[in-house]
Amino acid sequence: MTNTPFSSTPADSSGTHAFLRGITDSRPGDGVVDLPWLRSAAHRVQDDPGTFLSWLEDILQNEESVRGAAKRSYWHPNGFAKMVLHSSAEFRIRLHVWPEAVEPSCGESNPHSHRWEFASTIIAGEGMDMVEYGETSEGGELHTRYWYGVDPADPAALRRDGQAHLERLRAPRVRRGQVYSCDTEVVHTVRPIDASLTATLVVQGPHLSAKTVVYCLPGQTDDQPNGELTEEDFRVLVKSVVAAFGKRVSS
Repeated sequence: MTNTPFSSTPADSSGTHAFLRGITDSRPGDGVVDLPWLRSAAHRVQDDPGTFLSWLEDILQNEESVRGAAKRSYWHPNGFAKMVLHSSAEFRIRLHVWPEAVEPSCGESNPHSHRWEFASTIIAGEGMDMVEYGETSEGGELHTRYWYGVDPADPAALRRDGQAHLERLRAPRVRRGQVYSCDTEVVHTVRPIDASLTATLVVQGPHLSAKTVVYCLPGQTDDQPNGELTEEDFRVLVKSVVAAFGKRVSS
């Protein structure tokens, strides 16, 4: 891999990179991981892009890091990668990558919520279109409601729970360099603005709920298994993000 001017940020005596150390050390004294802190952590990518880029490069150069991250990662059924770069009891750092395509990806097209709060920032591509929804008793579009995480025998299964009408509440467009945050009450969809390589870095808090909701249009199957993401997939995707982000930092 080609070296960049940002590839030599030192780690501390424990081997923790400066970017990750800065995020960890910025937590409040009581250790609470809340939405304001998650937003602040996501902003660090834009505030210190060289150190962030160096962290990505260090991950790529460490076989153990690549192996561990690939095992925690997967391909979403709609063709983009969800990769976990860091995982601890307090927070996770995820990298979501939509490879360059002929047509824009449909992204995460089923309205859904999350069991945890998060903040994300666009690090490659033009940005993301979000649509946020709410259930309504009048109007809206009919969906089948499912719950994820309610079956103790199979926590990853979607369990049907009747039908609901959804109405659009907001449609934020998040551009490259901006930060989007989301709590557990938000139901949304996410889609890249265009077909170029698009990547978001997500700083995720701990689980605050055992379950989350997913809505599907009538007739749409809920059987959408994730795909295996190999170590080579991980390398190729992260290298593509490093190249795109590095070009932006250097310009």
